[in-house]
Amino acid sequence: MRLFLPLLLIAAAPVPPVREGVATLAADSEARWVPFDLTPGNQIRFTLTLDARPVTAILDTGVSYSVLASKSAAADPARITADGQATAIGGGGNGAVAVGWLPTRRLVIGGLTRSGGGVTVADLPALATGSAQAVDMLIGRDVTGGHALDIDYANHRFRLLPSGRLPFVGAIAPLTISAGRRVYESSATIAGKRLSPMIVDTGDGSALTLSAASAASAGIAKLPTTTTISFGLAGETVSTLAILPAVAIGQQQIRNVETRVEPPAGFSETIGVAGRVGSGLLQSYRVLLDPGAGRMVLKPGPDADAPPLRSTSGLLVGLTRDRLKVLHVMRGGPAAAAGWRAGETICRINDAPVTADYPTSALAKWAIGTPGTVVRLGLCDGTVRTLTLRQFY
Repeated sequence: MRLFLPLLLIAAAPVPPVREGVATLAADSEARWVPFDLTPGNQIRFTLTLDARPVTAILDTGVSYSVLASKSAAADPARITADGQATAIGGGGNGAVAVGWLPTRRLVIGGLTRSGGGVTVADLPALATGSAQAVDMLIGRDVTGGHALDIDYANHRFRLLPSGRLPFVGAIAPLTISAGRRVYESSATIAGKRLSPMIVDTGDGSALTLSAASAASAGIAKLPTTTTISFGLAGETVSTLAILPAVAIGQQQIRNVETRVEPPAGFSETIGVAGRVGSGLLQSYRVLLDPGAGRMVLKPGPDADAPPLRSTSGLLVGLTRDRLKVLHVMRGGPAAAAGWRAGETICRINDAPVTADYPTSALAKWAIGTPGTVVRLGLCDGTVRTLTLRQFY
């Protein structure tokens, strides 16, 4: 089970369209695939060119205006002006993040070139991707929204196409860009209830997130639940976690969906949406996002029916160099019963040392191991504890 990280950032005040620049597609844009990898936080990470400089970025359709990290080498402090605040996930559900504004000359992603405009500037900590190194940018709706976005998760590549193109056949769901929030939005049907709008957020590594009110109508209270933690640009948020037996996104029926429930008055309620569909769900499909044509297309991949990975340890950890820091102890899990606390550090697992490549190594699978397995966890103070894994939600 990954520690998923939502990055959604919505401008708090209207921004004149002229500041978005002019985006055009090359005649051969269909052939210009952009390779990507998935971060440990389950987000699409790739490289683009900004003012002749290569920068790393996350493709984030839940961001209304693309964000450049204030610590990026591409962020020239002399050219950044204060630009107020934006609303972001975190800090107990939602929060305000100070942003600046940096005019740009030319941004290139695959076959798309944007001339003029600019980007907002904010702090983008490494924790936002779940890896040791921060990215330079979040690429949002202002760059991609005028075109069709074809995401081939199975082959780790995406491309930008003219709106109206239909490069593959799949289940259709509605898709728009909201006038006020300026992000990609669709709907979901759970327990016969249509929930709308649902933000389609490729920058959110979780599968499905619901507001407290939406969760109540979906019958979450009848299911076994636990707690989990996630990190947005405004800080950390603790949510309820459950597995929904069935969800429909347009014509696509999806079984056993890991679902997070925000606390009352959380981010979704603050901005007036029912919740979010994240990359944790989308990555099991080939996805076409074409708001200009009013549609999202989902074509199931080979793992579309695979059950979600469940924690059997009840520990959610983050990597800090050569050690794991306990970020959250899940309610009702084995770790909670054994008295684990947030902030404790682990240096060895079954006598194997924690190393920098831990997030992508086989060692990381211990936390979702077979129920009944006994795991030896070596704390960094030299003590050793055992933890017996079990299913608890």
